[in-house]
Amino acid sequence: MESVVNQTFPQWELIVVDDGSDDGSGRAIGSCPEDPRVRYHRTAHRGVSAARNVGLALARGEWFAFLDSDDVWMPAKLEKQLSCVGATGDKVCHTDEIWLRRGLRVNPMKKHSKPAGWIFERCLPLCVLSPSSVMLHRSVLDVTGPFDESYVVCEDYDLWLRVAARYRVSLVAEKLVMKFGGEADQLSRRFWGMDRWRARALYSQVCSPNIPRNYRAAAYVEMRRKLDVLRLGYARRGRSMEMERLEAFLEAVRRWWRLVAEGAPRAELPPEFPALFDSPDLDGLNRACGVGKALED
Repeated sequence: MESVVNQTFPQWELIVVDDGSDDGSGRAIGSCPEDPRVRYHRTAHRGVSAARNVGLALARGEWFAFLDSDDVWMPAKLEKQLSCVGATGDKVCHTDEIWLRRGLRVNPMKKHSKPAGWIFERCLPLCVLSPSSVMLHRSVLDVTGPFDESYVVCEDYDLWLRVAARYRVSLVAEKLVMKFGGEADQLSRRFWGMDRWRARALYSQVCSPNIPRNYRAAAYVEMRRKLDVLRLGYARRGRSMEMERLEAFLEAVRRWWRLVAEGAPRAELPPEFPALFDSPDLDGLNRACGVGKALED
């Protein structure tokens, strides 16, 4: 909160959404100096997607920016992003960032470099937009829809695919966000196999008739790659039922995609994504796949 209050751009509105926390967040916010630009809203616990969507629904401004509870903005972040979109005319903008893990600064790998322009294909292998670095115009979400609340993890990856398929993205190539990682309660550490959820998001783009065909094709290739890795994992662990179910889906998608590539009528419906990957019981799914520890990107 302090990093928002300290922004050099003064005309901001801060909506703090408390997703049913039991750590005294409400009391802590209540003890802060009163500022009419700050609003606190508590909800029953429904997850990060629902919390962000509540904030979006309550927001009155023209531009939206996100700030996760474990991240911090640099003082000029909003000012520099607004200046950037004013110059480019783009409706989406993100920034570079500083990473800290357990208090120590770490250097991102090349694959984490921040892209600009039409970045859809750069978004496919992994999430290259950090929610706390993004600013977007409210009209963008009128087109793409908000965060999908059925995603327990990778909800940001899903939204950025929808956004990047339709909008150019500007980049402020300055480190204007500080991200703190390595904590046990972070979602990326609690759950293994995040690519299961990314594959589901990719399949949504494969099935979308409203984005360019080359984007759908690229999403198809990346989805197959991720699910092939999962299939091999099932095979190594002797999970024959899950492996056979996944292989049947991949074959059905292969046949359907060939028809799409040949220009078959839109009435041809795509196969349904396996319900196994939609299950909110990730702990149960972890056990089913024989994996006991979280994997990090």
